[in-house]
Amino acid sequence: MPAMFGRLASCGADQEGGTKFLADEAGRNEVPFLRRNRHSAESPLSPRRDASSRIQKPESVADRMAALKARVAAAVGGSKAKGGLNVGLHPALETLGQWKPTSGRPGEAATPAGLGRPPQPGSSLPTSSSLPNRRQAPNPGMEEARPNPYLDASLPGQPGGTGKPRQARQLVFNQKGKYIQQAAALRRQAALEAMKKRIAEQTRKAGIDEDLDVEKNFVVEAPPEIEWWDEGLVEGKSYANMNMDDPPTLKLTTPDSIITEYIQHPVAIDPPQDKQIPAAKPMYLTSKEQAKLRRQRRMADLKEKQAKIRLGLEPAPPPKVKKGNLMRVLGEEALQDPTAVEARVNREIAERHQKHLQANEERKLTKEEAHAKLAANQEKDAAKGIHVLVFKIGSLANGQHRYKIGVNAEQYNLTGVCIMHPTFNLVVVEGGEFSINKYKKLMLNRIDWTENVPTRERAGRPEAAKQWLKAEDEKGQLKDLTVNRCLLVFEGEAKSRVFKKWGSKICETDAEAREVLARTKMESFWNLAKNTHA
Repeated sequence: MPAMFGRLASCGADQEGGTKFLADEAGRNEVPFLRRNRHSAESPLSPRRDASSRIQKPESVADRMAALKARVAAAVGGSKAKGGLNVGLHPALETLGQWKPTSGRPGEAATPAGLGRPPQPGSSLPTSSSLPNRRQAPNPGMEEARPNPYLDASLPGQPGGTGKPRQARQLVFNQKGKYIQQAAALRRQAALEAMKKRIAEQTRKAGIDEDLDVEKNFVVEAPPEIEWWDEGLVEGKSYANMNMDDPPTLKLTTPDSIITEYIQHPVAIDPPQDKQIPAAKPMYLTSKEQAKLRRQRRMADLKEKQAKIRLGLEPAPPPKVKKGNLMRVLGEEALQDPTAVEARVNREIAERHQKHLQANEERKLTKEEAHAKLAANQEKDAAKGIHVLVFKIGSLANGQHRYKIGVNAEQYNLTGVCIMHPTFNLVVVEGGEFSINKYKKLMLNRIDWTENVPTRERAGRPEAAKQWLKAEDEKGQLKDLTVNRCLLVFEGEAKSRVFKKWGSKICETDAEAREVLARTKMESFWNLAKNTHA
C-alpha cells in the first residue's frame, strides 16, 4: 500500500474555476489550497465581483473578513467529506483554514496552522520536489493522553498550567534630561565636598576650626554604666545585672554588704556659709574712755608689781631720774656736785632710750616671719571662700601692664592664668575675698590702660618675638592705645581652687587658648569674653 502521506504533487489549476488542488501521489484526495488565481475571474473562496457590486457601496473590512472565514470553513468541511477510502485528511491540512498565533515571539505574524508562514499573493504552491520529507505526526488525542514527564503544569506560562501567565515586559522610557540632572547633582555634591575640605584646611591652619563647631564645647558626657554609690549594692559593673526578684544579684543581706545593723553617725560639718560670716566688730570708744581704760589697766599692773616687790619676788627698780625731778630725788647730791649729777641723769636717759629701741627691734618680725604671717592671713582669708574674677583686656603691648598683672597676683597670693592673644587678652584669677578686692581695684582703677611706653629689650622673653606684643608698630612708632580698656567679664565664687599657681601663656589661635582653659574646665570663659563687647 503506498504511503498515505507521501510527497505531494501540485495539480494543474482548473481553467474554469480558478482553484488549485493538492493531491497525493496516488491521486486519492484533492484539497483546495484556498488560493485565488489571479488570472481567473472568480474563485470559490474569493468574494464575487460582478457589475452590480462595483457600482454599489463597498463593504467594510470586518464584513469582508467574516465572509472570508465563512467560505473557508465551508470549503474545509466539504473537503473532509470528500476523503477517499474513508481516510481523513493529513493532520497538517486539517487546520488549514484556521489562523493561530505563532510561538509568541514579538514581531512574528500569525500563520495558518500546519504552515511555516502565510501564503504570499502571487506565490505558487510548493511542488513535491521542493517540500521536505516529513514523518507522520501522531494523533493529537494520543499526545494529550500521554503524560509529559518534562512538563510542570504549575509553572507560569505552561499550557494548561495553574500558575500566573507570563506577561511581556513593557518598555520604560526615561524622561529627557534625567541623567543630565543626576550628573549635575553629582558634580554639585563633589564641588561642595571639595569646598568643605578646603575650608577645613584653612580653618585648621588659622586655628578657628572650633569656632565653626561650637556645640562640641558643650557636649554632655554619657552617664556611667553604674553610679559609684550603687557599686556596693549591685553585683557586677552594670545595672543590667540587677534583678529585684533575685536576691543574690543585690548585696543587701550578704555578708559583704555595706548595709549593716549598726547605725553610723556622720561627723557634723559646719555650713559653708558660716565661713563667710564677718567677725563682730568691737564697740568704738571715745578718747576719754580709752584714756580711762588705759589708766585703770596700768594702775592694776603697778599694784601687782608692788605686791611682788614687797614679797621679795622681784628686786626694787632703781629710781627713774629725769631732769624735771632731779632736785627732788637727788637733793643734797645735786647741791654738792651739780655737773656730775646732770651727767649721770643724761646717761640714764640715754640708756633707757637705747633699751626701748632694743625692745622694739626684738619685737620686730624678720622678713621670713613677715611673709609667713602674710601668707597665713591670706590662707585664712581664702579659707572663708574662693572668689573668681575674669578680665578681658584689649591689648597688652605695654610691658609695664604685663608686669603689674603678674607681680600683684603673686603678692596677693592669687592663682590663675593670663592668656595673651592677638585679638584680645584674658586674665583669670582666683583667691580670697580680701586679695580679690584689692586686685579688682588694681585692674579697674589703678592701672592706666591707655598708657604706652617703649619696649625694654630683655633676652629670653618669648613675647619679645611677637610683633603684636611689642609697644612699637612696624614703623617703629608707639602704638595708639587710646581705646584700650579692661572689662570685668565674670565675677563669682568657686568651691575650691583649680589653678596651682599663677602663670601666663601666649596663644596664637583660639584652639590653643581653649586647650589651655580646658585643663581646668574653664573654656566657656573664652567664648563669654569673645562675645562680650564694650
